[in-house]
Formats: sequence, C-alpha cells, structure tokens
Amino acid sequence: MAKSGASRVVIALGGNALGNTPEEQIERVRNAAPILLKVIEQGNEIIITHGNGPQVGMIQKAFTYANQTDESIPTMDLPECGAMSQGYIGYHLQQAIGAAMHKSYKRWHVASVVTQIEVDPDDPAFQNPTKPIGAFLTKEQADAEMAAHPDMIFVEDSGRGYRRVVASPEPKKIVENESILNLLDNEFIVIACGGGGIPVVRDYSDKGAYKGQAAVIDKDMGGELLAEDCAADTLVLLTAVDHVAINFGKPDQKDLEDITTEEARQYLEQGQFGKGSMEPKVRAAVKFAESRPGRTCIIGSLDKAAEAMAGLSGTRIHA
Repeated sequence: MAKSGASRVVIALGGNALGNTPEEQIERVRNAAPILLKVIEQGNEIIITHGNGPQVGMIQKAFTYANQTDESIPTMDLPECGAMSQGYIGYHLQQAIGAAMHKSYKRWHVASVVTQIEVDPDDPAFQNPTKPIGAFLTKEQADAEMAAHPDMIFVEDSGRGYRRVVASPEPKKIVENESILNLLDNEFIVIACGGGGIPVVRDYSDKGAYKGQAAVIDKDMGGELLAEDCAADTLVLLTAVDHVAINFGKPDQKDLEDITTEEARQYLEQGQFGKGSMEPKVRAAVKFAESRPGRTCIIGSLDKAAEAMAGLSGTRIHA
C-alpha cells in the first residue's frame, strides 16, 4: 500500500506520445519528466507504464529488412521485440526523470522492470487474431512466410498489402508483481508493464516455466491490471486530448469532466468512443473504478497531468 498520507498512482503514457524515432522520444520524455515529478510533489507515489506500438513496429521492421539483406541476421519475434522496446523506452524515461530530479535537487530513485504478463492459452482471442503487426508484404511474400512459419497468419490490409495478425488476450497476472511492489516499498519510481506487458503462458513441458507468446496485450488493460495489483488509488490514462468527449468532432460535441461507471457504460453501448483509441481507455477506466471502493480513473492529456490530478482538467470516472 502507499505510505501513510500518500496516494499511489499509476500513470500510463501512450506509445504515440513518445514519437516515432529515438531522437523524438528523448525530446518528448524530457518534456514529460518535470510534469511527472509535479504529480509526486502533490504527495503521490507513482508507477509509470507506457505504450510501445510504434517502437515495436520499428524494431521488428528493422530485423525483417536486415534479414532480407543478410540471412545471417535473424528475424525477431514479437515477445523479444516487446522486451527490447520496454528496455530502451524505460532507459529514456529513467534518464529524463533523472535529469529532471537533478534540476529540482530531488534524491528519488527510478527503475524499469521488464515485465511479463501471464495470459490464458485458451483465451478465445488466440482463435481469432486481429491485431496487425510488422511490415506490409506482397501476397507472394506473405505466402512464403506462412509456408515457413505455419503458426503465423497474414491478412490483406485495406489494399496496402498483407500484414501479420496476432491475438490480443486478456491480461491475467503480472509475473514481476512482487519485484515492482518491493521497489515501491523502497521509494522507487517504477516503470513497468510497457506496451501492456510481454504475453507469456505456462509451459508444462518445462515444469511450468513461462514462455513468450506472439500476441499483443491492450496497453490500457495492462495498465489497469498494474494499478489493481499495486493497490493504486488512481489510474491516470494520458492521451492527446484534455477530456473524453461524446459526439466527438460534431457540432454538439460535449467534453465530459466527471462521470460514473454506469454513465460510461451507457456511452460505450452507444458507440460514442473510437474503437482503437478512446474506447479501450474507457473500458479500462470502468474496470479499475469498480475494482475497489474509492478508486478513480482519470483520462486526460500529458501536458495537464498535474492539473488532472488536482481536478482541474481531464475526465474523472468513478463508481
């Protein structure tokens, strides 16, 4: 639990908010770090999680193209690409937060945890993979990949070529949860569950050890599980807009400032939120707010994270 008088907060940064190149990412996390420290100065303990979609795509494409040029360079599958992205995004965040702390004369500590998330091998999502990943291929290239790797599925994507699709199973358990809690109890700012976490399942042919799965966990649901398991009081999902809105982009658009989970469900049923953008955030918010009395989820913009924590910006969702 958070220390006496302190509130424990999980802050989720979107992968697109980190830019498309390492240089962009360094600049953006440098700008974000002082904002994150303001949340601590408000009397909170923070755990940071982040998206990694653009970063995983960049890593996987690089290995694919390198392999096509030189077969001695192996391709790299999704679990390994996810681990690599967690590592270098965490590294950039650690450096940026460290620089911001140095300027503010703070002596806090920060650490990243490469995080595995256990999923159910019988999750129905594995029978219906829908998440596109990797480079666009011609039909001939896709057929060759499926012949070489029968477990891979490629589908035509909007006339732009063929892409691999993988499952998006529900996260069940954070494998490194005890390590994360130990770091929190020793006053670390923890970075964990990047990209929703690396999906793993039990391998009972290897005494129940974990093995990676080529799948994608929704980053908002991964952040929600992290917030539950860390006994957080608040989950903050940071995105590109200041508020969740209904009738988005229409003349009667309405920004939402404070809604109940029941109201959020009604809006979800009406299809008010974009399926690949705001909808998963609202679903994660509802799940977290209902997981224990007194919990709140805030959805807002990174630039106004401290204001959102103070109730001056963002959309608050509670039971």
